[in-house]
Amino acid sequence: MKLFTIAIGSDHAGFRYKEAIKAMLLTAGHTVRDLGTYSEESCDYPDFIRPVAEAVARGDVQRGIVLGGSGNGEAIVANRVRGVRCGLCWNEQVAIWNRSHNDGNCLSLGQRTVSEAEALKIVQVWLETEFEGGRHIARIKKIDA
Repeated sequence: MKLFTIAIGSDHAGFRYKEAIKAMLLTAGHTVRDLGTYSEESCDYPDFIRPVAEAVARGDVQRGIVLGGSGNGEAIVANRVRGVRCGLCWNEQVAIWNRSHNDGNCLSLGQRTVSEAEALKIVQVWLETEFEGGRHIARIKKIDA
């Protein structure tokens, strides 16, 4: 499996899964940059999600993972950063499409929407899935234009 440098961030509602995902990534040999939050104390998700997206956009990391209660707000914040293609994924198939069709470089997950076991599987398949290229390249160029 290819190893990545991954930025990860969450709000309080995604903190528990962030910690579990971080542990899984480190065990697999990935380099992880945890950009917070660092507890379940209530906080504002843009404060932690935007730095993840900016790290992806700058090329400081190869991938980003953002988490919250639903993952919706987190995906919105990440996608406000030019060059980020963040997909909210709620199962493995959606994660495959995010990577293979959209060359997704950021993954959003909702701690209140999927089980922890499913979240870990989604992350794993998302990291393992390659971009198909081909007909999808023109679409990505339109997104990034």
